[in-house]
Amino acid sequence: MNDSGKRILKLRQMIDNDKTTALRARESWHMFTIMAEFVESTERLSGVGPAVTIFGSARTPVDDDNYLKCVDVARRLSDAGFAVISGGGPGIMEAANKGAYDGTSASVGLNIELPHEQKNNPWQNITLTFRHFFARKVAFVKYADAYVIFPGGFGTMDELSEVLTLIQTGKSRHIPVILVGTSFWRGLLEWIKTQMVGNGMIDASDLNLVQLIDEPANIVEAIFAFYEAHDIEPSDEERQRMLYL
Repeated sequence: MNDSGKRILKLRQMIDNDKTTALRARESWHMFTIMAEFVESTERLSGVGPAVTIFGSARTPVDDDNYLKCVDVARRLSDAGFAVISGGGPGIMEAANKGAYDGTSASVGLNIELPHEQKNNPWQNITLTFRHFFARKVAFVKYADAYVIFPGGFGTMDELSEVLTLIQTGKSRHIPVILVGTSFWRGLLEWIKTQMVGNGMIDASDLNLVQLIDEPANIVEAIFAFYEAHDIEPSDEERQRMLYL
């Protein structure tokens, strides 16, 4: 197709040169703020492990069964020797930090600056604050030896999809991914089976990347059972791959 007749404006044609230069400089210098977040998270978290990342809704109230269950799970993990990493905000994130804070291992909050909803909870031994979602998501994945995912909204779904994609594609090592809340997740898992597997968009074996477990004691037991058969320390090859998340 001949596009010669189209009017395709270039950046320099839409704005003056001085503004173009200023925008380019701002974008270039902004890269240093991104680098700073990766450097700080590496410095602060590289010695934390072993650790479990817990995801879930920021809107879960403190008297909700999921909140109380998450406190229980996090406390059990902390007492079992796992640091607990959460998003550092309210809801399930707060429950995860609170349970870990009351236990024997570190409670880590990876906070994010948002226009609303996010407010740092006080139950954190280690606190980092991010401006960029993608830098924060790398930290969630890179320093976790398991993921425990409670019911949540778009953010939780994004984190679940990100984790499963990284494991499925081999960009991240294979570690436990545990969904908590049978009534919440069952429909999604059935849809994945009938639609994604049924239409050949993922392999049937990909369903084995997740486990659905409701009881706190069984969640901890499943993580320990996995590492009875696998080395909890990443191999040199796995560490190399994780540099390119």
